[in-house]
Amino acid sequence: MGRTLPWRVVGGGGVAGLLVVGVPRMLVGELDEWLGLNLLRAAALVFALGLAFLLDDPARQLTTPVPTRRWARTGLRVALVVPVAAVWWTAALLLVPAQARPPLGPVTLEAGATAALALAAAAAVVRFTAEPEPGPSVAAGLLTLAVLAPALIPSRWDLFVPPDDPSWTAAHMRWAAVLTAAVLAGAACAPEPVRGVRARVVL
Repeated sequence: MGRTLPWRVVGGGGVAGLLVVGVPRMLVGELDEWLGLNLLRAAALVFALGLAFLLDDPARQLTTPVPTRRWARTGLRVALVVPVAAVWWTAALLLVPAQARPPLGPVTLEAGATAALALAAAAAVVRFTAEPEPGPSVAAGLLTLAVLAPALIPSRWDLFVPPDDPSWTAAHMRWAAVLTAAVLAGAACAPEPVRGVRARVVL
């Protein structure tokens, strides 16, 4: 199973994410907490774009009849990448100087929710379409959502607030809700594809 994972794409997202954090530090020198937070948010998004390709399987049509259930295969893929993601996120945090590092728990919650959104979207495409490689479309959708969300989300539901904002805690309660919804949606989409929908898509 490990050999079938798109490690190059996931690894590319991880390297790009670390560069997002590391390069500005070398160029700017002194970072403040607001810049550190936004660099980590950007790095988490870039890594999530790589994770959007995790469920890509060009041979999906051939592997559908195997005895192992799809939810088990999907779960194993996710389980294999979790330790890698944890090490990567630790490295990203350490690249931000201590004085510019935002609260670790909340920013880690944001990163986890972003990654979960990417995986849930990929699982939904796999379940409800005949697309064997959902990565490109999911990555494009996630990037579009990330660009438009700050402008489209009403201020009372804002997710992208600075650490000194009075709504920081409330915003991360919303992030927790996003994470929970993404995990539940991903779990709901993990079983075998909906055959009726799949057939209509093929036709």
